[in-house]
Amino acid sequence: MKNNSPVFLILLLTILAWMSCQQQSKPEAGYDPESKLEELNITLPAPPSPVANYVNGVRTGNLIFLAGKGPRYADGTEITGKVGQDVSIEKGYERARLTAINQLAVLKDMLGNLNKVKRIVKVLGMVNSDPSFIEQPKVINGFSDLMVEVFGEKGRHARAAVGVASLPRGQAVEIELVVEVYD
Repeated sequence: MKNNSPVFLILLLTILAWMSCQQQSKPEAGYDPESKLEELNITLPAPPSPVANYVNGVRTGNLIFLAGKGPRYADGTEITGKVGQDVSIEKGYERARLTAINQLAVLKDMLGNLNKVKRIVKVLGMVNSDPSFIEQPKVINGFSDLMVEVFGEKGRHARAAVGVASLPRGQAVEIELVVEVYD
């Protein structure tokens, strides 16, 4: 059998594809979002409970779809307000960052360890904002920036940042996301 026979090529391609999948089924050395949280002095709270008839997240295959969450302190107190009216961009940024911490708490609860996160895929950020307010991306950067701080390049994601007339219970922001995880 010659090395350039179709059977040999198919076998070689199959082996290379299998090896590629094996390499991607676990995090590479040095990837440790759990340690990064410690460096950032962030302690994850207990994950917030759903407030209606839904679950915090659903896993299908290697994707997790997290339900929308808003800014809430560890004691359960929600942070409300309308950005551009009674909440500044800076305060909105802080509220989006706090929402990121709450979403990380949900994710860790589902996975047991954030080192199982392969990539933050997609983020939808909704900002309770005055109709004339147009800086929603600056607010949702509070969420996105923390994802990159914790997960590095794996935290970079596709994103939408939109303004809405209101959010449940007057929350300043609500953010949902899609996460890819290792097997």
